[in-house]
Amino acid sequence: MMDRKEILKDIVDVHIHAGPSVAARALDAAEMLKAAEEAGYRAIVIKDHYFPTMMGADMVEKHMGNGTVRVFGGMAMNNSIGRFNLVAVDAAIQMGAKFIWMPTLSTKAHIDRHKGHFVGSGHMSIPEDPVFYLDNAGELIQPVKEVVKFMAKHPETVFATGHGTVGEIDKLVPFAFEKGVKKVFINHPHFIVNAPFETVRKWAEMGAYVEINAVMFDGVSPAAAGGQGLPLALALEYIDHLPCDRLVIDTDLGQKGGIMPVEGMHRFIRMLMDAGVSYEKIEMMTKITPAKLLELE
Repeated sequence: MMDRKEILKDIVDVHIHAGPSVAARALDAAEMLKAAEEAGYRAIVIKDHYFPTMMGADMVEKHMGNGTVRVFGGMAMNNSIGRFNLVAVDAAIQMGAKFIWMPTLSTKAHIDRHKGHFVGSGHMSIPEDPVFYLDNAGELIQPVKEVVKFMAKHPETVFATGHGTVGEIDKLVPFAFEKGVKKVFINHPHFIVNAPFETVRKWAEMGAYVEINAVMFDGVSPAAAGGQGLPLALALEYIDHLPCDRLVIDTDLGQKGGIMPVEGMHRFIRMLMDAGVSYEKIEMMTKITPAKLLELE
């Protein structure tokens, strides 16, 4: 039986909601770094729906880290930064953003899904203007095409699909590969996106990386998942039937009221191992592939 230390050594969690944020968070980026150092992690990525995170990530690593854990950030193209704002995307990448996320909580799909209060949102006073990025003919709108073309010039940065509909993402993914984007990352296709498995398989076969978020599954963190988790069998279907080197397990944790991200990662890995997933596959999904995405040597 592997112990906790061995399981968590060199983990790379590319989806953590640590503060500061408009939204209520269980911990901030500095606290997350210390927890990651204690657990033996290799790297973490801090995500925020409202504001770029690479500045805080860089300062936390340089001034508070002990040199064992890398800390990265990125930017989500929500209403708070002007949606498909190429100038903001350019600045973010110049400042070290490792992820550029398509709109998340600003999408029509997200807003329709959360008619009430979304656990990951804050209390902004200006209502969200829903983002839907296909035109009347069902094609990508021009600002999105321009973002994709720009991302193709920056192969070091991961282009994540956000919280759009299946239809939006199904137009976005092939267009991104056609234009030369190297790292396309499908955010939780099993949540909000609700993509059929065969569609997810198609995206993976095109070359996209597919995210499996620990927080979403029964037995990990009910409060953070809105009290209603997905069956572990869904994660096992992905692991059994999609190329293992196209899958990335992360936590998507950090919400106030949920368990800590390190504990969530450990709990989810244990659940997978108890269900018969080999540790070699788990290493690929939690350490090797996410490290490759971040271009860690």
